[in-house]
Amino acid sequence: MDDDEPVEPETKDETESLPAQQSSKETLYCEAEPLSTVEKEKPARESSETDLEIEDTEKFFTTGEKELYLEACKLVGAVPVSYFIRNMEESYMNLNHHGLGPKGTKAIAIALVSNTAVTKLELEDNCIMEQGILSLVEMLQENYYLQEMNISNNNLGLEGAKIISEFLQRDSSSISKLELSGNNLKDEAAELLSQALSTNYRIKKLDLSYNQFSDTGGEHLGQMLGINVGLTSLDLSWNHLHIRGTVALCNGLRSNVTLKKLDLSVNGFGNEGAMALGEVLRLNGSLTYLDVSGNDISNEGASRISRGLEYNENLKVLKLFLNPINVDGAVLLILSIKRNPKSHMEELDISNVLVTEQFVKTLDGVYAVHPQLNVLYKAMQGLSVKKTLFLWTNPLKLIQNYADQQNITVVDFLKSLNPAGTMKMRVGEFRKAMVQQNKVPLNRYQVEELIKRLDEKTGMVNFSFLNTLKT
Repeated sequence: MDDDEPVEPETKDETESLPAQQSSKETLYCEAEPLSTVEKEKPARESSETDLEIEDTEKFFTTGEKELYLEACKLVGAVPVSYFIRNMEESYMNLNHHGLGPKGTKAIAIALVSNTAVTKLELEDNCIMEQGILSLVEMLQENYYLQEMNISNNNLGLEGAKIISEFLQRDSSSISKLELSGNNLKDEAAELLSQALSTNYRIKKLDLSYNQFSDTGGEHLGQMLGINVGLTSLDLSWNHLHIRGTVALCNGLRSNVTLKKLDLSVNGFGNEGAMALGEVLRLNGSLTYLDVSGNDISNEGASRISRGLEYNENLKVLKLFLNPINVDGAVLLILSIKRNPKSHMEELDISNVLVTEQFVKTLDGVYAVHPQLNVLYKAMQGLSVKKTLFLWTNPLKLIQNYADQQNITVVDFLKSLNPAGTMKMRVGEFRKAMVQQNKVPLNRYQVEELIKRLDEKTGMVNFSFLNTLKT
């Protein structure tokens, strides 16, 4: 473990007899408001809801979170993690690749029962196993501050999926983002998780990538999507969802009204799956981000997706990277966007497609109708527009020159383009505003360069780091 030398826990002489074990809820209360004195005799308590407690409850009354964690490590026989101790009061806790095992995970869970600081917990690649998962879900029933948890790449398998599904069915924690990537989850696990998510509306973002779901798993997930009203983001990339599984997913998406982001990259569903997705794009009113990269979609599939784009009014990002689409398929895609006056498309990624001069001219016409759009493509060598990349003037310098003339700051200029007048703006809206404004003439390449400098990688640009620029 990196920088995780064993830490010697503090000990006290234990001369008094141990009181009966307390429930974890009472423990949480006492940790929040420690008593100045502790009675030597405690009344008997009912059996605890969880086993995440220190046996010496008198010591629990008088010790802080660090001492509690050290005592938990001593109790379960785990080596304390110094990083955890140093960061117990931070909102983000990254314990990825620390080799915790089930015992180390249990000690962490004990310490987190009453922790109110950590809101995001990373536990990827720790071999936490079934006992570790049990400890975590028991902790989550008591801790209502933790909101995001990553337990990817822990080889949880079916038994882990059962524990997680039972926990999700109780719908009793504050977790809204759960990452389960790379856990050897198969179709049986997909069925359990789908049943749980059919009634759980707290989970908003779910990562199930790099698992072993096949078409049967896709059918279970599709049924869930048809009735779930909680999920806003679902990652199913790098599974084995072929035609039947993808069609089932699409059937569920037709009636889904909450899912905004869906990643189906590298599943191999081909043109038949693309046909089903094209129909979803025509009917679904919630999806704003769709990634179908690496799915063996050819021009035929691109044509099917294009038909959906002609009617879709909500999709903003469509990724078709690493599909066998050529320039003819690319033209179909961009023209479908042009024909849709209500399109909100901001990014079309076909960055492996070699295009022609004629494609670029056609794209300019599309940009005239939809200035918020950016199409990522692979230009042919020697293409004239490619040569102009080396003739750019730094867009920030041009804006700075204008700001100096007007005796304002660059930030003032950028904020003037935002109807809300704030420091952040959606990428597509910013692109459209920059293209349409006439105070600082910029070509599209300069606008994209400016976006790269301001992009938060969250779909937003942020002007705040430019505050240091002087007029």
